[in-house]
Amino acid sequence: MTRAGTDGAVKERKGLKRKFKAYAGLAFGLILIAGLFAGCGKNDTADADVDLSIFAAKSLNGVMDEICAAYTRAHPNVNFQNNYDSSGTLMAQIKEGAKCNIFVSAGVAQMDELQNGYDGGSVVDGTRVDLLNNQVCLVTYKNSGTAVTGFADISKAKNMALADGTVPVGQYTRAALVNSKMVEGDASNPQAISDSDISKALDGLEINSCANVGAVASAVAEGANEIGTVYYSDTFGYENQLDIIEKLPNSLTGDVIYPIAALKGDSTTSDELETAKEFIAYLQTDEAMSVFEKYHFSVNE
Repeated sequence: MTRAGTDGAVKERKGLKRKFKAYAGLAFGLILIAGLFAGCGKNDTADADVDLSIFAAKSLNGVMDEICAAYTRAHPNVNFQNNYDSSGTLMAQIKEGAKCNIFVSAGVAQMDELQNGYDGGSVVDGTRVDLLNNQVCLVTYKNSGTAVTGFADISKAKNMALADGTVPVGQYTRAALVNSKMVEGDASNPQAISDSDISKALDGLEINSCANVGAVASAVAEGANEIGTVYYSDTFGYENQLDIIEKLPNSLTGDVIYPIAALKGDSTTSDELETAKEFIAYLQTDEAMSVFEKYHFSVNE
């Protein structure tokens, strides 16, 4: 072979080697990328995002937001969509088809009604727990100068903020009025006692009917109403605006119990249900209970 032929063959072999290395590098890169995507797929499956819809009594607004934020920091795949209102309003929304994974009521009656069944969903067996206790308080705004010294003489006030008969705190207050012989009625059916019934029995006391306990707390704290009944937990954050006149005993109101349960509807996924169960279990841990207690709730023994 001539010198020119030899040089040409050498160049050709070098060119083939360079092409081989380039193809090999490209193939390795593709394999590596494919492996990374495969790995990401596995992690996404293991820690898939789950959206949980929680319907909770208005009195749980602050504490539940704090607990959910802490839980999300530890479980970043869990996203909470919280809806707060009176337990009666939330129950009605659920019965009308609103999607809810977890319901926390400020009254047993509302949970009982859902547990008896509703169109398109049900309370999941074995998930209902009496989570917390609370206490009804008679409050006034700071420096109000009210003549009211206790629940027995609320008729001395000019006006009162009172949650309506569908709201648990309004029902507890009405039961207390009946049990203390201040208003006639059936303590086991307090929602049947109207604002006008209360006003007439209490020397014409003006009643400001409120849609939930948060509205009562705000009305009194702002001085729009002289007195009102809220939960002890609702005084958290209002220490500079509200004075507690009296904490009503359970002998008048009945036990103030907050039941919680997972709900299952037609569109509930298995991931949502399992995550809801895990979160309900977390709410019963010492870590979560310490936050509830900070907000003046007591742990149900």
